[in-house]
Amino acid sequence: MRIVHTVDALRDALASWPARALVPTMGNLHAGHMALIERARRSGGAVIASVFVNRLQFGPNEDFDRYPRTLQRDAERLADAGCDLLFAPDEAEMYPQPQTWRVLPDPALAGVLDGAARPGHFEGVATVVMKLFQLVQPSCAVFGKKDYQQLLLIREMVRQFALPIEIIGLDTVRDVDGLALSSRNAYLDPAQRAQAPQLHAALCALGEAARGCADTAALAALERDALQALAARGWAPDYLTLRRRADLQQPGAEDLAATGRLVALGAARLGGTRLIDNVEF
Repeated sequence: MRIVHTVDALRDALASWPARALVPTMGNLHAGHMALIERARRSGGAVIASVFVNRLQFGPNEDFDRYPRTLQRDAERLADAGCDLLFAPDEAEMYPQPQTWRVLPDPALAGVLDGAARPGHFEGVATVVMKLFQLVQPSCAVFGKKDYQQLLLIREMVRQFALPIEIIGLDTVRDVDGLALSSRNAYLDPAQRAQAPQLHAALCALGEAARGCADTAALAALERDALQALAARGWAPDYLTLRRRADLQQPGAEDLAATGRLVALGAARLGGTRLIDNVEF
C-alpha cells in the first residue's frame, strides 16, 4: 500500500488508477472500517482510503483535540485489508487557507436530529467530503449506515450536484452485544461499555412497539417513554425517534402501517461520550 500526505502526491499516484473506490475516514479504524474497505475492493477499482480529522465538523465544545489519532496502526490495518492507497493529509495540506467556501446542505435534511443537536456539523461534513471527491474523483464511495443521516445527506449532495459517483451504504457492524462499532467507543470506561448496548436495545424496542401504532400521537408517546426510560438509566439523550428512511421526516399514518419505510434513530451521551445508532424497520 502506498501512503501519501500531499495533494500533489495523491494526484501523481491516482494517475495509475482510472477506476477508484473511496473510503473516507477520520482514523482510529476498527472492524467496521475494514468492512467498508472490503466492500470497496469488490467495486473493481483501486481502493483509496483517507484519514483526516476534519475540524470543520466539530463544534467549539466537542472532542476535536482529543479525537483518537492512530495513523501508524491505521495504515497497518488498511494494508492488511488490501487498501491500495492511503491519503493522510495534515490540516495545513487539506486547508492551506481558511475554508471560507462551504457546502450548505438543505436544512430540511441537515437541520434535524444530529443537525439540530450539532449546529454546523453537516456543513463541515459536506464540505470535506466534496473536497475529497474533487481530489480523488472516485467512481464510487463507501459509507457506513451507522451515520444514517450523513449517508442520506451525501447521497443527496451527489444527486443535486450531478457527481458521477455511486454512493454505497454498508450495514452497521456491531459487537456481539449489539453495540455499533465506533471510534468513540474507546472513550468508554468498563462500566459505561457494559451499559452502552442499551441504546441499540432502546431503538429496537421503539421500532417494534411502533408497529402497532395507529397514529402519530401514539408514536410521539412511545418516543417520549423511550427517551425517559434511557434517561432513567443515567444517559443524557438528544433524541430517540422513528422517522421515514427516505428523508428523515416524521412518518404519517401510511408510513406506520407499511413495512420497510422507517428507521429508529438515537443519540445520547453516556458520561462524556456521545453515541449514535439506528435500526431500520
